[in-house]
Amino acid sequence: MIPLLFILGAYLLGAIPFGLLIGLAHGVDVRTQGSRNIGATNVGRVLGRRWGFVCLALDILKGFLPTVAASLWWGGWRPEPRGQLLVLGVALAAVLGHVFPVYLGFRGGKGVATTIGVALGVWPYFTLAMAVALLAYAATRFATGLVSVGSLTLAVVFPLALLVVLRWRGQTLVDYWPLQAVAILLGVLIIVRHRENIRRLLAGAELRARR
Repeated sequence: MIPLLFILGAYLLGAIPFGLLIGLAHGVDVRTQGSRNIGATNVGRVLGRRWGFVCLALDILKGFLPTVAASLWWGGWRPEPRGQLLVLGVALAAVLGHVFPVYLGFRGGKGVATTIGVALGVWPYFTLAMAVALLAYAATRFATGLVSVGSLTLAVVFPLALLVVLRWRGQTLVDYWPLQAVAILLGVLIIVRHRENIRRLLAGAELRARR
């Protein structure tokens, strides 16, 4: 019962549309401007970088807090697959809440910031893999000037980096298959949610974040 409550709580917290709320507090519905997304990138594009960073921090926290809370409740990270699934179920629920929020008719953000948050909460494997993915994000965003390219790079690098981290720490994929499965699922979810960005990239019409 307690695990289900954690999962439900993580989903409901993840579903809070901070980007929309920040916009409405400024008299703007971000769903009608820019890329029409409620994520931090569009908030920054519409309202300026400061509010974009505020939204980014809140979207990261709504992934980080429930994941850490679940891990602490169950006595820390458990290496066996069942123990991994308990924490990863909460992590996945938080991201799904952001992407498919019940409060907005299941039309939410793209999941990047909340994925970063849950990765920071699954120490050390997801955290170390996400550190590598964030470096790849920063490099590609700097090189192209496009947030979407950085986000897509992060989605691809994250599960690949996890393989390297597991090998580096002497772990086998057989023992840690839930970690790898969820990392791949999160990466695929981010890519699917960026399908409009991919179309604009191919057409040379991708929007840039406000500087």
